[in-house]
Amino acid sequence: MGSEPPSSPQLVEEGGEEEEEELSGGEESDLRTPSGRGSLLTRRGITLRVLLKDGLVEPGDGVLTIHYLGKKFVGDLLNDGKIRWVETGQTFNSPSAWATHCKRLVNPAKKSGCGWASVRYRGQKLVQYKTSWLHKYQPSADMSLVSEGEDDELGEEEEEEGKTAVPTDDKNKKNKPELHDISIVPRRGDRERIPVRYCSLGPRDVARDPHTLVELSAFSAINRFQPFNVAVSSNVLLLMDFHCHLTTSEVVGYLGGRWDTNTQLLTVLRAFPCRTRLGDRDSASAVEEEICQNLFMRGLSLVGWYHSHPRGPALPSLQDIDSQMDHQLRLQGSSNGFQPCLGIICGPYYHGNQGVASTITPFWVVPPPEQRPNDYGIPVAVEVTYVQDNFLTSDVLNEMMLLVDFYRVAPDLVQFQQFWCPDTTMMDKIKGSLSGHAPKDQAYSQILEHVYNQLINTH
Repeated sequence: MGSEPPSSPQLVEEGGEEEEEELSGGEESDLRTPSGRGSLLTRRGITLRVLLKDGLVEPGDGVLTIHYLGKKFVGDLLNDGKIRWVETGQTFNSPSAWATHCKRLVNPAKKSGCGWASVRYRGQKLVQYKTSWLHKYQPSADMSLVSEGEDDELGEEEEEEGKTAVPTDDKNKKNKPELHDISIVPRRGDRERIPVRYCSLGPRDVARDPHTLVELSAFSAINRFQPFNVAVSSNVLLLMDFHCHLTTSEVVGYLGGRWDTNTQLLTVLRAFPCRTRLGDRDSASAVEEEICQNLFMRGLSLVGWYHSHPRGPALPSLQDIDSQMDHQLRLQGSSNGFQPCLGIICGPYYHGNQGVASTITPFWVVPPPEQRPNDYGIPVAVEVTYVQDNFLTSDVLNEMMLLVDFYRVAPDLVQFQQFWCPDTTMMDKIKGSLSGHAPKDQAYSQILEHVYNQLINTH
């Protein structure tokens, strides 16, 4: 991943029998009568070119993905409806051709690729966009005719992902998104950033985009042990996740807790959201001073920070790596005594997430080797123990209400009555994600309903 494609990429046209569902441009137009979209367009005629032409999908770098037997493949969607595999620069005529090629690399015995069920556009299977097209332009079409053969593809794909096969009737219901599904397609401004491997970075380069995302390494991969243990309170995760869900812009906050030098345990007990806009230097100092006072009053130390990548992967950018290294050096202090600083990235609205839950990524940065001082720091994944709190504290509830008040009139407040995916509203999504950080006392759900009602009333 991340390698430059060759200047004349090879056009691959494999895919066996499935390739017949992708037609040339001339055949595609022949399948419509002069009446245009009012005529029946068969399943074979609904290609990526059709979806592009009618605005259901848009060209973009890295917007297509395949997950197969633990491997991930990333592709660019080109203007002409072809797919360019990022890893090699090879170009494929159809989803089936690309899926078959990639799956045979992992499993040589694979005979077909189940293209439309295997390939995802910005996290959703392409077959969903095909169905959306039918609902919009041919609502009276016989679905059994247009979806011919796709049930087999879906069934096979579910088996590959280790899921239980869904009965055909239920499957058809799931794959019939409402028309509002079309409005979910991200705009060009939300282009997905493709992570690169640390080993591909080399020395610092001022020409490199500071927002380049970098995959995390494991401590074991750089021949080290994690030098500290971490325990994080569920209330910390709940407040942090709530904060990150409220706006489509990036947010930031601090983490309070304690560091035990004897046990080398970092305990994160409280999140302190920054109720300010990024770049608002006038209010930032006052907000940080308030957080410092809150830390002191609670007998806590500053032990880390968090921020969000609203629509992107929860992985650090080059800028995040430098910021994390700065925080680590500041917390270490002038005495050179070791105290870790934990960085956390929360990705609430990335369509590559599994289900409605946000991806939450704790990380740390290892300085580059002494012999390569001009290299970037090495971002590494931190293993964390999550501790379930007994109940939702009044502190956390009060902070949630302050956040609602702060973002109430913000232009980038998330519209919680809109749809996150065809059958899930934004409100359903935030409720589902926060339920993963629930305290032991089940009364928390009734308490949070008040907060959710306040969110709905902000619109």
